[in-house]
Amino acid sequence: MTTLKGPAVFLAQFIGDQAPFNSLDGICQWAADLGFKGIQMPTLDTRFIDLQKVAESKTYADELKGKVNSYGLEITELSTHIQGQLVAVNPAYDKVFDGFAPAAYHNNPAARTEWAVQQLKYAAKASQNLGLNAHATFSGSLLWHMFHPWPQRPEGLVEEGFKELARRWLPILNEFDSCGVDVCYEIHPGEDLFDGITYEMFLEQVNFHPRACLLYDPSHFVLQQLDYIQYIDFYHERIKAFHVKDAEFNPTGRQGTFGGYQSWANRAGRYRSPGDGQVDFKTIFSKLAQYDFKGWAVMEWECCIKDSETGAREGVEFIKNHIIPVTNRAFDDFAATGTDQEFNKQILGIK
Repeated sequence: MTTLKGPAVFLAQFIGDQAPFNSLDGICQWAADLGFKGIQMPTLDTRFIDLQKVAESKTYADELKGKVNSYGLEITELSTHIQGQLVAVNPAYDKVFDGFAPAAYHNNPAARTEWAVQQLKYAAKASQNLGLNAHATFSGSLLWHMFHPWPQRPEGLVEEGFKELARRWLPILNEFDSCGVDVCYEIHPGEDLFDGITYEMFLEQVNFHPRACLLYDPSHFVLQQLDYIQYIDFYHERIKAFHVKDAEFNPTGRQGTFGGYQSWANRAGRYRSPGDGQVDFKTIFSKLAQYDFKGWAVMEWECCIKDSETGAREGVEFIKNHIIPVTNRAFDDFAATGTDQEFNKQILGIK
């Protein structure tokens, strides 16, 4: 068993235009002062990281890593959630997802996809140059608008969608494999990989690629009413990254899992700061330790009620209090009687 590393924080929800959140030095100092030990870094804001340059220059990668380390922090993983989303976009979402890409690729889905794929390949090499072994991303989606089968889905549509998704991701997975880095898909509503079954369907299409791994975030499963504890039992060998994000589900006679088009604060299912929701983190941390998870516990703050900085301050202590320092001996070692093969045979009556 392994003691989880942490606490760490995903920077995406904290980056902004005001100090200390508008520079790498500022946000590193803020995170360190709160007691975080690691940062998960999004990769689109050049104030914090130049992804292509990290991929192409080991010197720059070492300088970036050294700057983060100087604050007593480690980079846990790089994130390409935004770019990963753009690897696969159904035309129904073209307009809204154009905002995720540079303006030069707007109204040009093919070029946007090519840009996104290249971003992921940069991320593979950048992760290698930074000495990282896991990477956080989304799968993108060609089928999400069809998740509820009305009208009836045409026969073969889902299978064709997953074949295409795999066709786009296989070269990326191979690039990550050559760099020795796991691709950790965050299983998430809006992605084609949104639960265990869809992940398995994808895994089959990519020939069970060893780098097609998972970022475990229980909050998304609370909103789906999926058994997020058993999920760990099913997929622990593929879980290589972990988001500590809470959620709650409070259905009424008027609203359930689909949310009624309401704002986050008014939905039956909503994300909360760590400790404010319904997720059983004690069992999760125990399961991950039991299964020898070797990664980081990374706080992702998404809450429709609590202030983000308060959530971060409380999140540090929440993670610290849940990390289990694993034992290196059995609790009943004091009662060991000592044994050898002959002694065992005597006990069993074997001659």
